[in-house]
Amino acid sequence: MKILVIEDESKVANFVKKGLEQSGFEVDIAADGEEGFDKFRACEYDLVLLDLMLPKITGWELIPLLRKRKPTLPIIAVTAKTAVEDRVQGLNLGCDDYLVKPFSFSELLARIQVQLRRGITLGTAELRVADLVLDPLKRKVSRAGKSIDLSNKEFALLEYLLRNKDEIVTRNMIVENVWDSSFDNFTNVVDVYINYLRNKVDRGYDQQLIQTVRGVGYALRSTPS
Repeated sequence: MKILVIEDESKVANFVKKGLEQSGFEVDIAADGEEGFDKFRACEYDLVLLDLMLPKITGWELIPLLRKRKPTLPIIAVTAKTAVEDRVQGLNLGCDDYLVKPFSFSELLARIQVQLRRGITLGTAELRVADLVLDPLKRKVSRAGKSIDLSNKEFALLEYLLRNKDEIVTRNMIVENVWDSSFDNFTNVVDVYINYLRNKVDRGYDQQLIQTVRGVGYALRSTPS
């Protein structure tokens, strides 16, 4: 799952990014509200964590913009402002939770997990195609009831394919959403990781789910192309 952290204090942003990545999340950082809004429009995120006192576009201004574009997206506001009036204003603008600095990472992680559970409850708890099942919160994958052990990057790649099942995704799309980088720096990494996944997900099964679309990219399908 992918989280956007909009925070102008670099130490705080890097602290949060490191902790979330160690917990298995993909994380993007933006140093101001304008950059945060640009990244939000360019990529799909499962949750946004933002400071309210941001340069260029404040968190107060950003919350309605994010909420308008994605009404069900979990948004957690993080700020040093402790007044009850500030919390009420943030909640009224559309954030789902409010965390006051300084905070412990364990508390932040717990609040994130609560919001993600709520979002999944409203949608689909598990991602499926044929007999392949991925649970985003428990970070478990199985096929035909047999558990599959994946690295964090393999899990992120499979989750992206499942969220776009039956659709063709290009190598460039995969790089931008799974590695958060430019395709030029990942000329064959996608193919390598697709092979890793095939060895774990498709090997030994008659039905091959991960399909190559020659000259374009890949698709996760329950039926042959």
